Amino acid sequence: MTPSKKWDRIESFGPKIVENIVQAISRDILAYAMKNLRDYRIVGHVHDEVIIEAARETDVKTVCQIMSRTPPWIPGLLFRADGYETEWYRKD
Repeated sequence: MTPSKKWDRIESFGPKIVENIVQAISRDILAYAMKNLRDYRIVGHVHDEVIIEAARETDVKTVCQIMSRTPPWIPGLLFRADGYETEWYRKD
């Protein structure tokens, strides 16, 4: 808003607005997954990945199941997470 308290009109186009909405929802889903992983040591996240430092006996399938939980605000939407173990971070 300008100092005159009137809204300024900005130019945009549909695809950009949809992209922003999708990215915002994706961020919320990742934040929900990270909240569910609060018992693990999250050392970073990159886009849609969570980087966890864990003991060798930690089961990747369990972590993936936790990340696949559907947030209560989007019931019925199914998620699936994939994971892998590595000594050092690498892009899969």
